[in-house]
Amino acid sequence: MDFIQRFLDYLQLEKRYSLHTVKNYQIDLSDFSRFYSVEENSNNIQYATKLHIRTYIIWLSKQSVNERSINRKLSSLRSFYKFLIKIGEISTSPMLQIKSLKTQKKVIVPFTEKEMSRLLDDEQMFSDSFEGIRDRLIINLLYQTGIRRAELIQLKINQFDVSNKTIKVLGKRNKERIIPLSFELVNQIEKYLELRKEIVESDFLTIFSTSKGKPLYDKFVYKIVNHYLSLITEKQKRSPHVLRHTFATQMLDNGAELNAVKEILGHSSLSSTQIYTHGSIQNLKKVFNKAHPREQKKDKL
Repeated sequence: MDFIQRFLDYLQLEKRYSLHTVKNYQIDLSDFSRFYSVEENSNNIQYATKLHIRTYIIWLSKQSVNERSINRKLSSLRSFYKFLIKIGEISTSPMLQIKSLKTQKKVIVPFTEKEMSRLLDDEQMFSDSFEGIRDRLIINLLYQTGIRRAELIQLKINQFDVSNKTIKVLGKRNKERIIPLSFELVNQIEKYLELRKEIVESDFLTIFSTSKGKPLYDKFVYKIVNHYLSLITEKQKRSPHVLRHTFATQMLDNGAELNAVKEILGHSSLSSTQIYTHGSIQNLKKVFNKAHPREQKKDKL
């Protein structure tokens, strides 16, 4: 019996995880299955023990897999063995007492308003071709709405409400949220959709496509974002996620409430949103140092 496929079906049909998330689980479980097959000459990973898991961690480390990726694979295995307990296939998970590896927190440096204005306000940065108009819209949409790369790729025409200037986004676990759009974005969307008619067949559902009328994919979007951002900054991290981080940071810097940003980003808890408050705290410190009477008094002493 293929327990991995049963688990993946459970995630997609019952837990309603996105196809992207289910694919990641599939990759992680397939990786462990191959390792287990070499160790035991069997694909029945439901019989794996704690020793197998620990040996797998050591093997991954020797393959130069970073701690963050190893922890993701361990998380996938935890969920898989919980599922096996749930359906009565096993009574104890081999993941008990297996702890995640300690990782160094990566500091994401958001882009400044000046950097983003330099990119989006300069007409020479993007061509007037289908690709140029599409690329500018992709970057502006990521920057002005904070949506995830996977959410952008899956956007369909009926998710745009031009009259109300909103976009309906289908996030993790198929949770819907409504995000307002600026006049600028609405105009760019309408212009893009007009050009899109010449490239894409009428029954093509997703908003964005390649110049050959094919759906976009993760690496394609990353390359677009990385290329254009490299024109205006020397920062090393130039991914769609950094644009999401930039959106959240600038919203908070300009007075948006944490709960409002949480809803727009599609987070399930405030703790996920609070990671974006670091930059805002730094700005508050500058304001405090300039404006608070006790700080002003120090300058006069």
